[in-house]
Amino acid sequence: MSGYIQYKQLYQSLQKGQMVSLVSRYSPEAIVKSVYTGPSAQKWVGQTSGAESLYVEKGSDYSQTVELLRPHPCLIVFGGGHISKALVPMAALLNYHIIVYDDRPFFANQARFPEASKVICDSFDSVGRHIEIQGHEFVVIVTRGHKHDQDCLMFMSQGQEPAYLGMIGSRRRVAIVRRHVENSGIPKERIDRLHSPIGLQIGAISPAEIAASILGEIIQCRHEGDIDRNLAGEATADMDVMEWLAGDDLSQAAVITVLSSQGSTPRAAGAKMVAFFDGRTIGSIGGGCAEAAVMGQAREIIQNGGYSLQTVDLTDSADEDGMVCGGTMDIMIESASSVQWADPT
Repeated sequence: MSGYIQYKQLYQSLQKGQMVSLVSRYSPEAIVKSVYTGPSAQKWVGQTSGAESLYVEKGSDYSQTVELLRPHPCLIVFGGGHISKALVPMAALLNYHIIVYDDRPFFANQARFPEASKVICDSFDSVGRHIEIQGHEFVVIVTRGHKHDQDCLMFMSQGQEPAYLGMIGSRRRVAIVRRHVENSGIPKERIDRLHSPIGLQIGAISPAEIAASILGEIIQCRHEGDIDRNLAGEATADMDVMEWLAGDDLSQAAVITVLSSQGSTPRAAGAKMVAFFDGRTIGSIGGGCAEAAVMGQAREIIQNGGYSLQTVDLTDSADEDGMVCGGTMDIMIESASSVQWADPT
């Protein structure tokens, strides 16, 4: 099977919200990769210590890496008012997969939320017809009334629990909704994990400031871990790079991957970049000195094929240039067109 077809399947799986494991074995003879999707991708979880890409095994004449490629997180926003109008483009900048839900056609349309992957217009008591929670979603309830908040919260309090659930409202309004949901038989400990008042307490007043406080709280919960879901440190795939790899022309380019990092580095394990012979790039492994240090080797790889493992030491550059970053990075540079593919075992 040709490389771009394999990468296309990988990219499509990520777009569907599925985790993918990409296993690569590098030897003097060849670069051999296998893609694991669905339940088989889970067999590699735990071997990478939370990093997207990490050495699993290293010998005298070969190296093997595993990349746990996770889809970008999903943000579900109930309510299409002023706060949502500010929140959605902010979340889009951070590559969230966004769903907006409102019962009013004027507020629930793609023209109002062009950054959203999906905009749903239906009554709030019909959420279950359109939304399926799998456990990795970040849910924000910012409707125009406590009855609608209540409908959304009732649905979210049953079945699979989302990674984050926040609801806007005054303390009185929140207390009314919470009391009703608890009286409906929902376990109190689950309701206690609701973030309400929603957002970080930064004195936000305007819709944009409130949106920023909400997104800040989501980011904090995602990276520090929340509701015992092992979300801390969870990394996501560089989708711009994956989209290019899913194209039908893998020639004249090298794929550069950060395999590990020590100290203060611009990006951590799993960061990817595509480098072209003419100096163009897609994605980033940290910019500046980090990328300049590997571009010469990338051009040689593009011309001759194969791969090269390099260690980039940013310590001297940090001292000379006053840079914040000053650690070391192990980086794999490989020809995009030299890869052979094997069926997962």
